[in-house]
Amino acid sequence: QVQLVESGGGLVQPGGSLRLSCAASGSIFSIYTMAWYRQAPGKQRELVAHITSGGSTHYGESVKDRTTISKDNAKNTVYLQMNSLQPEDTAVYYCNVVARTRAVGAPTDYWGRGTQVTVSS
Repeated sequence: QVQLVESGGGLVQPGGSLRLSCAASGSIFSIYTMAWYRQAPGKQRELVAHITSGGSTHYGESVKDRTTISKDNAKNTVYLQMNSLQPEDTAVYYCNVVARTRAVGAPTDYWGRGTQVTVSS
């Protein structure tokens, strides 16, 4: 199994920045993609950003100009840097990793428990 531990959430003032981290551990054979999603109250979960094993990135439309996703392969850790935060960015942010735990078999989706980000003055 793969465990994901997120950190870095909290209360941020409008216009501020934050950096989220998600460390993957466990029986990891290979990681395909690492991503961040978010879910605000009463809304569906949406993609914030994802990064492939080769380093290609994709961002959600609402964050793409102020967000950077990156990863440290040696640490199996993915980061999310968000700038110019606004109240509408308030949500629970979830880490997602698609990985295999052995050399054969299909990759599996793993999810973190989420970290709350609140943007408010």
